[in-house]
Amino acid sequence: MFNLLKEKISSFVDAFSKKEEEKLKVSLSLESKVKGAILGEIEIKEKDVDDVLEELELSLLEADVAFDVASEVVRFIKSSLVGKRVKSGEVEKTVKEVVREALWEQLKQEKPDLLSLPDSKEKPFKILFLGPNGAGKTTTMAKIADIFIKSGKTVVFSASDSYRAAAIEQAEAHAEKLGVKVIKHSYGADPAAVCFDAINYAKSHGIDVVLMDTAGRQETNRNLMDEMRKIVRVAKPDFKIFVGESIAGNAIVEQVKTFKEAVGLDGVILTKLDCDAKGGTALSIIKASKVPILFFGVGQGYDDIIEFDEEFILSQLLGE
Repeated sequence: MFNLLKEKISSFVDAFSKKEEEKLKVSLSLESKVKGAILGEIEIKEKDVDDVLEELELSLLEADVAFDVASEVVRFIKSSLVGKRVKSGEVEKTVKEVVREALWEQLKQEKPDLLSLPDSKEKPFKILFLGPNGAGKTTTMAKIADIFIKSGKTVVFSASDSYRAAAIEQAEAHAEKLGVKVIKHSYGADPAAVCFDAINYAKSHGIDVVLMDTAGRQETNRNLMDEMRKIVRVAKPDFKIFVGESIAGNAIVEQVKTFKEAVGLDGVILTKLDCDAKGGTALSIIKASKVPILFFGVGQGYDDIIEFDEEFILSQLLGE
């Protein structure tokens, strides 16, 4: 997980630290010799960081970090390091702290507590899952259902992906395992009508949460995006979750932005994080799209889901 980005960050920290430690040993003037002897420290100059930071920026881009985000990380590191006085033997520690702070700035977010939201609204609380094809929306919906059920909430599924082959059967299979009701129509039916019926069922049966599946759609398909707008108008979801693959790279940032502009988004769930060897996607989405990450999918099981945590991501990236 995140192997490439972790490797690039580690390479930067090691290369820069060794370079600065060498400077502490080899002073270039009598003044610096005296200072170094007495204080055992050195001031980091702009010329010391430019080359290594340029290399770091290219490495971040290679690891699927969005250009604007990579540039901001590099700017933060440069402004934090230049002019800083560092003692011998503490360069690596100092640089690592600065890199950690730079990454934290990209990852920090105000994340809603999804589990508590149904308590703040009139029943049923309606959640719409949307995103591109093949991202794992139905499985993710089932994982979220499992979380709600374990917290004592009742759930109903809206099998409103009426286009993909076996989508309804997949929703039914998950529902059977979880012990929840599925509201469905036939294939080719209006997905907005399926959502409408699921919401009415929940109202009449006192169900806490309606989870609404949708067909995958590319943000460039105007007809399908218009259909998504119709679903939102009819179902009036309380919360809209974009589900996308972590391995999609920078493409997912643009997808999130487009869906957000079209129908609004309240959160993102990134799937297949366990297959993401680069790691830049998670770093890019929050800052680039201004939409919080809620969870990461790390497998097919219902328990294979991790709530977003900045410290978890930082520990992965920095090898802590």
